[in-house]
Amino acid sequence: MDSIKNLYNTHGLYKVTLLCFLLGLIWPLVPHPIVPIAFGLIPIAIILVVTFPVPIGLLFIIFSFFRIHEAIPQLYPLHIPLLLSLATISTLGWHILISKKVTPYCRPELIAFLVFFILVFLGLFFAGNRPIAIGYFQSTYIKIAIMTPLLAWILSEVKHFKLALLMVTWAGIIIGFVTLFNKVNGIGLVEGTRATIGRDIGSVLGDPNDLSLALLLPFSFAISLVVTKGMAKRFRLLGIIATVLLFSAIIATQSRGGLLGILSVLGIIGYRRVKSKTLFFSLSGICAFALFILAGISGRKSGGAAEAGIDESAMGRIHAWEAAIGMAADNPITGVGLDNFYFNYFFYSKYWDGLNHAVHSTWFGVLGETGFVGLIVFLTMVTITFKAARNTLNTVNNSTKKYPTIVRAISEGNFAGLIAFCVAGTFLTQGFTWPFYILLALTASVAQFVESKEGQNDDFTL
Repeated sequence: MDSIKNLYNTHGLYKVTLLCFLLGLIWPLVPHPIVPIAFGLIPIAIILVVTFPVPIGLLFIIFSFFRIHEAIPQLYPLHIPLLLSLATISTLGWHILISKKVTPYCRPELIAFLVFFILVFLGLFFAGNRPIAIGYFQSTYIKIAIMTPLLAWILSEVKHFKLALLMVTWAGIIIGFVTLFNKVNGIGLVEGTRATIGRDIGSVLGDPNDLSLALLLPFSFAISLVVTKGMAKRFRLLGIIATVLLFSAIIATQSRGGLLGILSVLGIIGYRRVKSKTLFFSLSGICAFALFILAGISGRKSGGAAEAGIDESAMGRIHAWEAAIGMAADNPITGVGLDNFYFNYFFYSKYWDGLNHAVHSTWFGVLGETGFVGLIVFLTMVTITFKAARNTLNTVNNSTKKYPTIVRAISEGNFAGLIAFCVAGTFLTQGFTWPFYILLALTASVAQFVESKEGQNDDFTL
């Protein structure tokens, strides 16, 4: 009887008729054979978007940060980041406002980020070059502002942390492989020896310094997969492969900031495990010297030949940092505006060689573009995030509750990644790009998870 009733149920027929009617209206406007296929896939796409918010959100982060579509040119025409941004906003809007499966919460890291974001936003109105500041805000920083808290909110379970750990590691493997491929084949080399990605299309990864910092995040995660006790063999093997590949890729960029980042990650992980600190510091000094030689820094055109004790690259940084101080002195509250350092260099540099220069420092970049107030808030945000990562790592390792290996691995990866950011970021301009904000979101999500579990009376079991 039910089957007979279903035959007369015309709701499905109405829906199909409506879709066909819409298709009939659109197809003449866009006479392409892909249109009916796309229409047929729309219901499936909607189901996937609503059902899998975490993978979609992580994919958006990975494509925005690692620029996978620029590393693999075949993906570039597909506009994947745009599609993922629409999917991410849709699915998170659904789960926050309607299904209530994602619960927003406040944490000190997120509050500090909100204050800094407000300062950056207000600085747009006082920027020296408003179109440049607004353009960068719309193209990059507003995405960071939206996704930082959303990423922290959607990662709430062990399986989410596992997915984040593995997806970031695999993204690092892809970018590392392309970096080495370009190095071997002489594609997009800077100064004849420094590897880049997508330089011919103006990719962010076309700067070897930015590329090296992008590789440091998956490097810290890969190391954590290797050294975490109890890690599954397949994940440990993945970590070993990723570590070797990423290490080689960072060396290929010949970035001193990248080398310092490697030493920071290896140093903090080694420091926590080597009992003899004398042995640790001795080995660290030897490794640092060996890395410098291995990377061929002395052969760089911009940083090899000594010039009165300070090479050309280092001297350029000093001049840029002096300019940043001048910008903040003239604009202590707002700075010169987002992404405006380069365009204001001429007016504040004490040494003009006919070219504007980048600041080559996260701290001085924030100082110049947001003023002294912005730098104080930024340093506060970094300090709060660092303390949260450190406390979380200590908790998961020392708690009477037995946390899963994935939670311990991502906690150590976050902590090592933050240290690498702080050290490498001193010589790389990353105050308004993805790396730190991804680490902030991951740190906030893991800290929230651990604090909630520590607050439970029963033992934590997976």
